[in-house]
Amino acid sequence: MRLTRLAVRFAIVALALFLWMTGQASATRLKDISSIEGVRANQLIGYGLVVGLRGSGDKSYKSPFTIQTLLSMLERLGTTVDVQQLVNPRIGISDVRWLRDVRVENIAAVMVTAELPAFAQQGTRIDVTASSLGDARSLQGGTLLLTPLKAANGEIYAVAQGAVSVGGGFSERLRRLKYVKNHPTVARISNGAMVEKEVGFDFSTVTKLSFALFQPDFTTSQRVVEAINGELGGESAKAVNSGVIEISVPDEFADKKVELVSRLENLEVEPDMAAKVVMDERTGTIVVGEQVRISKVAISHGNLTIRIASKTSVSQPPPLSAGQTVVIPGSILSVGETGGKTDRLMVLDPGVSIGEMVKALNAIGVKPRDLIAIFQTLKAAGALKAQLEIM
Repeated sequence: MRLTRLAVRFAIVALALFLWMTGQASATRLKDISSIEGVRANQLIGYGLVVGLRGSGDKSYKSPFTIQTLLSMLERLGTTVDVQQLVNPRIGISDVRWLRDVRVENIAAVMVTAELPAFAQQGTRIDVTASSLGDARSLQGGTLLLTPLKAANGEIYAVAQGAVSVGGGFSERLRRLKYVKNHPTVARISNGAMVEKEVGFDFSTVTKLSFALFQPDFTTSQRVVEAINGELGGESAKAVNSGVIEISVPDEFADKKVELVSRLENLEVEPDMAAKVVMDERTGTIVVGEQVRISKVAISHGNLTIRIASKTSVSQPPPLSAGQTVVIPGSILSVGETGGKTDRLMVLDPGVSIGEMVKALNAIGVKPRDLIAIFQTLKAAGALKAQLEIM
């Protein structure tokens, strides 16, 4: 019971902190909410071998492609291997198709992936990741052999080679006992690849820049346009759509585009966010956006009753003053639990937010999975004024 109360208090504090942070309107740099079209990284992929393992590599009879790759590599290096010499003499071999009988367990076939940064030059070194393709137990202590890395167009842009690191992970087996730490079948090679070919993009010749928003929104794009035009003067920027802002390079920056981009990407813009509720039913995680609101509704969930009603109050000015009588709309949120210790009644500011309702529900110990069911019902009834996304 005590642990349950502590968990509830922690949830209330975490939610309150989140609501406070989302409630603080703050500007964000343009570089943190957008990217320049054409200035991006490219994905690279390759197939290679990791050698030098201590018996933790692929089992050849389960991963025959590993031994096939090994034989092909040795042949390209000028070494012809008689497959029959690699086979257990008690088994014998009559055809090279029976490579599954070969026993070589110190190598592992891997897929090598990397990301080629924008404007990477020949000789630049980049990090690579090697992931086991067969049934190897661990890549610990291995060395990746020379592996060409290709882009989506099939051309080679980098080559990778070097000692791999599994970050402290390992896999040990003793008879029927097995102990595994971390994820030893995926390894990293810091600066393990060298760029051999550059991506053809001449930034100095562009006459227009396009900023693409990570989260397209018409209001945000308009704010970006206003910020850029305020910085550069005139009408250099225009919003093509909700996600792209196009900028004509002013004449004074024709030869100083790097300086122009540096000034623009550090402009502060307040992005607008749509009302949204994101829920992960597997973990019970709920994230509520700042703009989420709920309309007049009453909910009954198990022994829990929630009522949200409208309330109107009148603001009367003092006598002999120049003020006017104003009608103020408001809402009342009532959360009750049959058989519970307390019933709570709250009077909130105009427009009851779902964050306030979650806070009230957490205060009486409602579980996250019950909250998910309540939110789904609110959306179905049309009372939830927000997008509902279930992960």
